[in-house]
Amino acid sequence: VQLQASGGGLVQPGGSLRLSCAASGFSLDYYAIGWFRQVPGKEREGVSCISSRGRFTYYRDSVKGRFTISGDNAKNTVNLQMNMLKPDDTAVYYCARVPCDPQGMGEVSLDGWGQGTQVTVSS
Repeated sequence: VQLQASGGGLVQPGGSLRLSCAASGFSLDYYAIGWFRQVPGKEREGVSCISSRGRFTYYRDSVKGRFTISGDNAKNTVNLQMNMLKPDDTAVYYCARVPCDPQGMGEVSLDGWGQGTQVTVSS
């Protein structure tokens, strides 16, 4: 089982980035995927998740209306489109298999956390 996050980079405030999470060793038809982020010295926080087969999604309040999570089951990939980025969105972003429902997302990854992808929002 492997989850590989990619797509991070440096962007100005108000800009956009699209993160991708490529999953292998299991099918997104049966597992939910969550995106998390962590800043040095702070706890990791859940950002968004999508259920198996994309039946429902969840977003933390601070990203609602700006971020969109989507799944491509044919490619076994989950994407996170991030628009109107703010400096507070700066973090290392991780994807993981976690429980997901419209009210929230689990915090314990089934497979560890991988290396993540750095997102920096700065002018």
